[in-house]
Amino acid sequence: MSLTRLHACCAARDEAGVLISGVAGAGKSDLLLRLIGRGYRLVADDRVELEDGLARAPAALRGLIEIRGWGVIRRPFIEAVRPVLMVRLVRAGAGVPRLPDCREAHDPETDLPVLWLDGMLASAPDRIDAALDCLTGRAFRLPQGAMLTGDD
Repeated sequence: MSLTRLHACCAARDEAGVLISGVAGAGKSDLLLRLIGRGYRLVADDRVELEDGLARAPAALRGLIEIRGWGVIRRPFIEAVRPVLMVRLVRAGAGVPRLPDCREAHDPETDLPVLWLDGMLASAPDRIDAALDCLTGRAFRLPQGAMLTGDD
């Protein structure tokens, strides 16, 4: 199989991998650190290799994570995970649709379901949990507009 290299991070919850991508300074490592703090396992920070359906860190970066303002530290990590979700980080105020069209919600680079997210939001890890819950059958996403009854 072919090897794909991404400028991204990867965390694992149970057997489900989450790829986090965005421009430099968007908060990829910060969001990864918050996910690790809530029980996710580190797979990769800054660079991810995708091969045979698995995500892993390049050998030289395994177990390393950058903490902006502190430096690079070594953390426990897992070798590889099968990614099920791509999180694309956007800057605050960027036009993220409230209810995206589910048919168009796949990442063109990885063909994974994509969650567009401001990674600096306090709720960002909760939103990732909810998306993973839907993708792993713990919760179910309703059709667009199914429960909207108010003006909020």
